[in-house]
Amino acid sequence: MHDWYLANEILKTVLEYAQKNGFKKVSKIDIELGSISEHGEEITAENLIYNFKLLSKNTLADDANLNIKKTKDDNWKLVSIEE
Repeated sequence: MHDWYLANEILKTVLEYAQKNGFKKVSKIDIELGSISEHGEEITAENLIYNFKLLSKNTLADDANLNIKKTKDDNWKLVSIEE
């Protein structure tokens, strides 16, 4: 469930950026993902990508390539978005 929440937060951030910058479509998203745990479960890149794909259907980010670089931080960071 926490993967779903984080995927939704990323999608909201991406769509806001894309709309502000006049993107017609988002093709690539790069994020850094630290060690984020909720209730003893760490958010995994695989689950995050899966949930992002579900949530981004029929949006500007539909079919966008979500690239995740693992870091030692305890948060996530949007690195870049490409049209």
